[in-house]
This record gives sequence, C-alpha cells and structure tokens, in this order.
Amino acid sequence: MSYGKLYLIPSPLGEYDPAEVIPAPVLERLRTLHTFVVEEVRTARRYLSAAGLKGHIQELEFHTLNEHTAPSEVEAMVTLFTDGQDVGLITEAGLPAVADPGAQLVALCHRRGIEVVPFVGPSSLMLALMASGLDGQRFAFRGYLPAKTDERRAAIRSVEKDSAARHETQIMIETPYRNDAFLADLVSICRPGTRITVAADITLPDAFIRTRTAAEWKKELPVIGKKPCVFLLLAI
Repeated sequence: MSYGKLYLIPSPLGEYDPAEVIPAPVLERLRTLHTFVVEEVRTARRYLSAAGLKGHIQELEFHTLNEHTAPSEVEAMVTLFTDGQDVGLITEAGLPAVADPGAQLVALCHRRGIEVVPFVGPSSLMLALMASGLDGQRFAFRGYLPAKTDERRAAIRSVEKDSAARHETQIMIETPYRNDAFLADLVSICRPGTRITVAADITLPDAFIRTRTAAEWKKELPVIGKKPCVFLLLAI
C-alpha cells in the first residue's frame, strides 16, 4: 500500500500574521494540503485562513485529535494516508506533538512506516530557554505539575531539588488560569537564590520575559493572568 506523508506544521503562539513567525516554505507546503489533523477545528480554520487559504477552508478535511480522542480513533487515522494522501498535523500553538496529543499520530505513523516530516517554527519552550539566561546546556522539560495545591507544592520542591543536584534548568508549563497561583507557589517555596524565569506571551507585542531570584520576585510579583506562559528555574 502506498502511504502519503505526515507533515508536522507549526503554528503561531498568538493571533497575528503567520508570515511573521512561520517560514515561507512551510506556508507554501501547507497550502498544498487538503487533509488536516488538528487539536481544535475552529483555531485551525483561523490559522489556515490567515496562512493563505482564505476562501478555500470549506474544501479542506479536518479530523480532531485532542485529549478526548480514543486510541482506537487514532489508529483509524491511518486510512487518511492511503493512496499517497499527505496529511498536516497542527496543534493549538507552537510545535505539534510536543506536550501535545498529536504525538499519538506521529507514533502511529512510525509503526505503520509512514514518513514523518517536521517543519521549522516557534517553540515556546526553546524560546523561553533561550531568553532566560539560565543553563542551556543541561535542561529538562517537566511539563505540567499536579493541579492540586499540596501535590503541586510537593512537586515544586522535588523539581528544585533535582535542579540543584543535577545543575540543570527545569522547564514547566501551566494551565493559564492557574498561572498566578503557580508563580506564587514557586516564589514562596523555592530557596531565595533559586533563579526563576517567567516567559509569557512569547513573540507577541506585549511579551513579558524576566529572570529573577525567588527573593527578588517576592518584592514585586507580576500578575500574569491567563496569558500562555513558560516557567523555568535553576537552583544553585
């Protein structure tokens, strides 16, 4: 059987012209695709319209892959690639399949011998690390810490301990509506000299990227609100 390819298509980290952050060759390839697997159809439609497919959205085929998608539904997506049909994978923001349910489709493609083609685009994790001034040689992505307060605070202590033991930058993300509670816990729990980076709305005009010690943050704690944010820490 002849399969098409899976193209991993990055998306902007906010609502603005995709040409500002997505390379032209990626946009050119995107415009040749007709089948897309996306995390949220409405968001994907807006992105593709802004990327040059305005007026052609109704001609496209969308399939949803998110945290509610059953494994059997993911397996069935192999049929999208039959007869040489190429498919684009798009996440809500940034790079698909990184802290993203789309990784399941990528894994399926590897199992079935379908070629996976990653494209260049913005990564909030790497952009935050680049701009943090923390150690970019040794780092770990910890993803989301537990949502329950006591468990989250225990996890922060563990993350800081690991950072100190390994001399390693720790990268974390949080659901936007818990940003301020998460930062407050980071600042109150971490040792005074631990450096903490807050990187919110990266690549947007109102981007906020600052690195301070926990003691310095305590003097002036910003209100992040529901902006997409990456948190980093490096313990001494």
